[in-house]
Amino acid sequence: MIIQYGQALSNYFYDVFVAKFDFWLAFGLIAQLFFTARFLVQWIASERAGNSVVPIAFWFCSMGGGLMTLVYGVVKREPVIIMGQLFATIIYLRNIMLIVKNRGSASKTLDR
Repeated sequence: MIIQYGQALSNYFYDVFVAKFDFWLAFGLIAQLFFTARFLVQWIASERAGNSVVPIAFWFCSMGGGLMTLVYGVVKREPVIIMGQLFATIIYLRNIMLIVKNRGSASKTLDR
């Protein structure tokens, strides 16, 4: 039984990542990697600062990865991805606008 589940899982991953591989799958994977990079950026910045910080690069990775994922969701007609990324992208854009507006002063996260 375990062997059958393993084979079924293997067949599933082969079907999803190999048999159906196309430009949009590659685009979606790159978008997800770009979006995920924001956590690495935030972690490195926090380690360097010695406390939790949210650098502007975090928001740019969020915005870029979010927009790419939104495009992927629209092309693939995935309403869950579209709704999630549409509203999240608005928040990322607003955070970038606030950072640019208050460029001379540090972020509240950086002050603490």
